Amino acid sequence: MSARDIAIAITIGVALLVLLTMLLAWRRRQRRDAAIVAPLGVPEHAEVASRHEVLYVSSTKHDQPLERLAISPLAYRARGELALTDRGIALCLDGAPTVFLASSRLLTVDRATVTIDRVVESGGLVRIVWTADDSTIVDSYLRLATGDPQNLVSDLQRLVPAAHDTGATS
Repeated sequence: MSARDIAIAITIGVALLVLLTMLLAWRRRQRRDAAIVAPLGVPEHAEVASRHEVLYVSSTKHDQPLERLAISPLAYRARGELALTDRGIALCLDGAPTVFLASSRLLTVDRATVTIDRVVESGGLVRIVWTADDSTIVDSYLRLATGDPQNLVSDLQRLVPAAHDTGATS
């Protein structure tokens, strides 16, 4: 066996070790976040006011944009549609069941620039702060495919009950 063959074997071994470590870390994160539940299904008679093509980027712990949460079905980036209804926000992501964030769950909606795996122009992300079933506060980030994010943010802010004050900043 030549020195070159040994170097290749070591490189392959290190790469496999790194991949295995990544897989185990992701599974540990999924177990950690298994108790956090995203609400599924749109309520009957919800009237759709507008639809927007979006890229769902991530969900993170509140005010910790680099700490991803592995909430099913919001664990992975996906293209999809945000439907603004009179009762809340429906996230229809490719290959996943529809997540419905009722107005009562919404704490704030604003703009952001940074989240895990994504840095964009100033205010290029829409951040939706909401409460999961177990009272965990979650920040979910979307990127609007076309149009000005501020228009969407303004529309979404109308759904947020006035009593909520999280002190959230972006």
